[in-house]
Amino acid sequence: MPHATGRVDAARAVVFSPLDGTGRAELVEQRLTDAIVSGVLHDGERLPNESDLSKSLGVALVTAREALEGLRDKGFVLTRRGRDGGSFVTYDRETAARMVSLRLRDTSRIELRDLALHVSAIAGAAAETAASRASEDDVESLTRLAAGADLATAGGARRAVSRFQLEVAAVSQSPRLVHEEMRLQSEAAPLLWMCLREQEYRDRSAFARTRVIAAIQDVAPEAARAATIAHIDGAFEWLIDERARIDAGGSP
Repeated sequence: MPHATGRVDAARAVVFSPLDGTGRAELVEQRLTDAIVSGVLHDGERLPNESDLSKSLGVALVTAREALEGLRDKGFVLTRRGRDGGSFVTYDRETAARMVSLRLRDTSRIELRDLALHVSAIAGAAAETAASRASEDDVESLTRLAAGADLATAGGARRAVSRFQLEVAAVSQSPRLVHEEMRLQSEAAPLLWMCLREQEYRDRSAFARTRVIAAIQDVAPEAARAATIAHIDGAFEWLIDERARIDAGGSP
């Protein structure tokens, strides 16, 4: 089985893969923002130049330029001139958290429900398939990954969820599920797992992973799927409550 670093490299490849549909600057900006907030792209990392970025994403040069300008305006990218210049990620936890909260405010309940449904469909299918295909080594790998999770911070807990779900997808032995899981991690993880700001939900998330591992070990596909979906449903319910709080006048 590939190591976790391989998943990270693959997730980065998804970030810079061609966009589906019309490549608007807003879509490019959102994909890069999600990758920065989720930790796929790190603070200080140099981004591809405008020409290379436009080619990899399959968009016009002006579209890539507009997206980078938007990221600069939000404080996620710093551009330096000169020989060693370029566009560099400038990740700040407070800024990132604020951006995700603003994204929640601007996302309708219908869109949130659809997002959770999409993530559940992919992650649930991966867990169900993994339960029927996993070897003893696979189960041991998942157990070690869960045991080594960093639950001290929201970022650490979110990375733990992402890595675990990617590993489960890999155990399913379905390249399509792995690719779709990686794409969704980049697009959805920062928003969907906002609940991990709270320790209670970090603990719940850790317990959910033990349930998924137990189901996979017991070769119980339906149980693995149900545990995975229940985990995502809990995160979705937190989002709905948080959105209601913001709608009632709470600060995002």
